[in-house]
Amino acid sequence: MTSSLEVRTISTAEHLAFVEGRDTVSFLQTPAWAQVKAEWRGESVGWFAGGELVGAGLVLYRKVPKLDRYLAYLPEGPAIDWYDDDLARWLDPLTRHLKGQGAFGVRMGPPVVTRRWHAPTIKAAIADSALRTLGEVPADENDPRGHAVAERLSALGWSEVPTTGGFSAGQPKYNFWVPLTDAEGAPLAEDAVLKNMNQLWRRNIKKATKAGVEVTRGAREDLEDFHRVYAETAERDHFTPRPLAYFQTMWDAMTAEDPDRLVLYLAHHEGDLVAATTLVRVGTHAWYSYGASTTAKRDVRGSNAVQWQMMRDALAAGAEVYDMRGITDTLDPDDSHVGLIQFKAGTGGQAVEYLGEWDLPINRLLHKGFLTYMRRRG
Repeated sequence: MTSSLEVRTISTAEHLAFVEGRDTVSFLQTPAWAQVKAEWRGESVGWFAGGELVGAGLVLYRKVPKLDRYLAYLPEGPAIDWYDDDLARWLDPLTRHLKGQGAFGVRMGPPVVTRRWHAPTIKAAIADSALRTLGEVPADENDPRGHAVAERLSALGWSEVPTTGGFSAGQPKYNFWVPLTDAEGAPLAEDAVLKNMNQLWRRNIKKATKAGVEVTRGAREDLEDFHRVYAETAERDHFTPRPLAYFQTMWDAMTAEDPDRLVLYLAHHEGDLVAATTLVRVGTHAWYSYGASTTAKRDVRGSNAVQWQMMRDALAAGAEVYDMRGITDTLDPDDSHVGLIQFKAGTGGQAVEYLGEWDLPINRLLHKGFLTYMRRRG
């Protein structure tokens, strides 16, 4: 590879071919995601060394009210060599390209892991009244390469976005992974994945099976049933649900890109829909995307049954990671979010810390004004 890199717009076909040739590209960096986020303008960009495409990313542009200027956002991306000692040769041409597109600032989420905490460590930390956040807990795995990337970003003028910020499109810094391979990278058997779970998870899966819960894959027309249960979940858990049209757009865009990119799961008990979820897969990474369950019949444990089926299918499809997505870093027993960590830790997986999201102002005045506007909206 030559020392200089060029960044330019690439076609959807070029972008998709690059994604399909990699095992670890986020679904938020696929061409289809630009169609899902219709309120943003999308662009596929590529890094070229000579004539060879060596990196790619999806840029989402959010327009400033009343101005023809944009914030350029690359969620969980781009897909470049983040561990290159000369990170500037990747990011400087990106900044120049985005500035030419009218961007006043750039936000990105490097897909770089810094620390990991295994389930037993998390369980012990929650029980320790002296600990309030995951960051206070010594990690089971600490990757110095990730911390080196953070130092390089800072030296290049980028700054990490506070995780408590109000930017509505932000992705979680902490995620929860269930590894589907052993330490040598060999696929785990289903029994081994099940054995790694705690007693409550195994008991609930067994209870669902004994109760006769059936988990099946759904089609586009089943999104209405999914959304009905999802809206019930939103009301129960006090969050604002996305409209049905959002999920229909997501289905159309992602399954057109790859029929197996997005899968809908439905858990029924005696004909009643008791839980429903969506699974996204790119390469060897599978993500639990959205989940919903009814208040009625919660004792048949449809949520555990559908999670277990998604893990099994991800394993059968060759996935190396089942990603349960975001968690907060709280360990405070009085914080309702700690229940989510406990639920996910029951799978026997691990909490994973990313570098977080990083900002680079191009026009500082516009950048500051836009973030103030977004905070007020949030």
